[in-house]
Amino acid sequence: MVRNSVEPKTTFKNIIFRGSFLALALAIIFLFSYNFFGVNTIQENSKLRVLEKSLQDIRAAMNVDSVRQYNIQKIMKIIDKYNPSMPSGIKYEIADEIYNMNVKYTNLDVDLICATITHESGSTWEAEIVSESGAMGLMQVMPALGLWIAHYEGVTWTSPEEILFNPIYNIRIGSRMLSTFINMYDLEGGLAAYNGGEKRAAIWIANDKADGILWSETSNYIPHILKYYQEFKTLTL
Repeated sequence: MVRNSVEPKTTFKNIIFRGSFLALALAIIFLFSYNFFGVNTIQENSKLRVLEKSLQDIRAAMNVDSVRQYNIQKIMKIIDKYNPSMPSGIKYEIADEIYNMNVKYTNLDVDLICATITHESGSTWEAEIVSESGAMGLMQVMPALGLWIAHYEGVTWTSPEEILFNPIYNIRIGSRMLSTFINMYDLEGGLAAYNGGEKRAAIWIANDKADGILWSETSNYIPHILKYYQEFKTLTL
């Protein structure tokens, strides 16, 4: 009888113990599973975010490249109109540098640079053209000013011919000049300074662009550039 009364009690304890152990085991398994899959989910979400960012970067790069190539093709089309015999390799390098200047200087765009080159070169786009006043190259840079700006562009000055007849250096130096003047005197004032000198352009701007201040050549220069500018802005491939 004693043995019978003890056995049920022991069995009950065992059941309680086993039940508690099972519950504890299930709880541990649940927590482990939660943590494991939770971490995995976080890791997967992190991987997805990285992947999405990479895809966005690729799309952005593709968009930038498509804009670049469109503008390069547009510039080459302009060059073809005025200098169809220019070798294709040089043509591409010039177009690429013009686009680079458009990116570097926010107050310039490819159409304005092309308009300036077209007029400055006498509609020839010849890299070795020289004016009566001694201005040289595509953007008609005066050697003294070119020497000064070349220093800030990191261009080692060897000779006016070697630097200013190089279309890449010429565009780089000329674009810096043009951007600086436009930044100081707005578009028309910047063009006036580029053609007729900074001092007279400053006086012209200070007098509300009054007639009779600019040289006659400069007065004609500004509308010619703006005419080309508008023409090129509407040009499509």
